Amino acid sequence: MRPATRIFIKQRFTDYYNKTRISPPSSVKEREFGFIFFDDKYPDDIRMRRHIGFSSGDEMQEYIKSLVPAHVYYSTAYYQTPQAPTMGDKEWLGADLIFDLDADHIMRGSYEEMLQRIKDETEKLLGILDDELGIDMKTVKLVFSGGRGYHIHVQELGFRDFGAPERREIVDYICGIGMSPPILLQEWGPFRTGWHDRFRSLLIRYLTELDAKPKKEGKAELSSLRGVGQVMAERFIGMIPELITLLTTNPSSILLRDQTVKTVFAALATERESALLPYIREAAVQADEPVTTDIRRLIRLPGSLHAKSGFKVVALDVKELADFEPLIDAVAFGEREVLIESEREYSFSLLGSQFTIPKGRLKVPEAVGVFLCCRGMAEIGGESGGAS
Repeated sequence: MRPATRIFIKQRFTDYYNKTRISPPSSVKEREFGFIFFDDKYPDDIRMRRHIGFSSGDEMQEYIKSLVPAHVYYSTAYYQTPQAPTMGDKEWLGADLIFDLDADHIMRGSYEEMLQRIKDETEKLLGILDDELGIDMKTVKLVFSGGRGYHIHVQELGFRDFGAPERREIVDYICGIGMSPPILLQEWGPFRTGWHDRFRSLLIRYLTELDAKPKKEGKAELSSLRGVGQVMAERFIGMIPELITLLTTNPSSILLRDQTVKTVFAALATERESALLPYIREAAVQADEPVTTDIRRLIRLPGSLHAKSGFKVVALDVKELADFEPLIDAVAFGEREVLIESEREYSFSLLGSQFTIPKGRLKVPEAVGVFLCCRGMAEIGGESGGAS
């Protein structure tokens, strides 16, 4: 990034922070803050300054307004002394339960496609929190990260004292990690929801498709799993029609003590090469597990700007998600023209319009210029591109 481009972005951020009142997180006095600034080597050499605390929202606001950071974070944890220089001295008091959904972990594609995909995944997670885990949705705060995803903050007091192991159990359930086919099938009932029914349904789909394959191919697929030999694979394939019938009518009646069924089901649910795993991932939520288990995590502050996109970090009510359009609603800047220089051609959607950026210099709306410069897709292009 050229120095002029870095200065341009910082000037735009300055303008934003001069005009914007940012709501502090709850219990702001107990939160640790971290910042990344537009240092001379930004973004090639990024250094976070953390262990910062504020006595009030006004103090936080003035700090951000005067120093104009590129990225702003605060702790999901509550501390007695958040500004203490070491984690041990902060005295941990608890932490919100956090889920991080990032399209980078799920797919590759255009930015627009990735944002839509992660929005779908977020809706799926919210449904599980509400319908299966019984979380009070009034305590759930939803945040668009300003990048490629969403953060879900559960501020229900009952979770605040949970350590990493308890949070691991929750995120494992959501991600479908470590499932036990015998337990899910034996405990199945006509009114069971959640993974009991999801696993039954995806297993029926998988076995139906496996049964339709040439016998030699199905046998090779199963025998590639650890612990499943050629003989066991062949016997299991012969059992598939009966298994599908039992899964459809009464899964708990499947003879799970049968060594072939027991071994193959276990391998399908856990082995990395298992062809069943894509079905499980599709039914699960692909959350970033380490974020949930980290009880001292720093996370983006709603209302701040994300310097890799120029977008706002937007807090949403859960009911607002369906109508939220990041490429419109998270755009912080306007239509004043700026001159940029692009080394490649790009095509993308922003503010409800489709933009095609040719190679070379051209004038674009400020919102487009900030977006391209923050993402490293263009440089500010001359005197008329400088910020006022």
